[in-house]
Amino acid sequence: MYSFISGTVVEKNPAYIVLDNQGIGYLINITLNTFTAIGEQERVKLFVHLAIREDAHLLYGFYTEKERALFLQLITVSGVGCNTARLILSSMTVKEAVDAIATNNIKMIQSVKGIGAKTAQRIIVDLHDKVGKMEAGAGENSPAGYNTLKDEALSALMVLGFNKVSIEKALDKLLKEMTNPSVEDLIKEALRLL
Repeated sequence: MYSFISGTVVEKNPAYIVLDNQGIGYLINITLNTFTAIGEQERVKLFVHLAIREDAHLLYGFYTEKERALFLQLITVSGVGCNTARLILSSMTVKEAVDAIATNNIKMIQSVKGIGAKTAQRIIVDLHDKVGKMEAGAGENSPAGYNTLKDEALSALMVLGFNKVSIEKALDKLLKEMTNPSVEDLIKEALRLL
């Protein structure tokens, strides 16, 4: 629903920030890395994720799109909720977290308070291939918007009722074959394969 919110910092602490945007104060939960990156800035732009629960609608904000992308990957893992993902991203930088997952470093992930051996293993098993693609997204072989393209196409195709695993296989195949596709092109081609 929201991509980013920018505004004037009204209140800030290591757990959350309040941004005034056009007279509306948004309380946004942040990571320690985002808190540090904000520093003493008076105006800030945060990339956000809206988590909707039965009892609350919560905003989570990130200084960089990479941090938000990793957060979104983490919350797809069974047993990892928004607060646990935020704790992981407060305990280590995005690069450290991606490296730990990519190199199967269970001990580093387990060093985060509240993460046990089983959850650490699940994070590595579920995200190992995905973080490899996040790293590849910065390389020459993949366009910079690789994850965004894939995520948008995946989301659209899931809304249409297709199976997530089938969609991911089709999109991975198409992303290797196509050069600089748009989301629309990706979805059209995926529909032919599904």
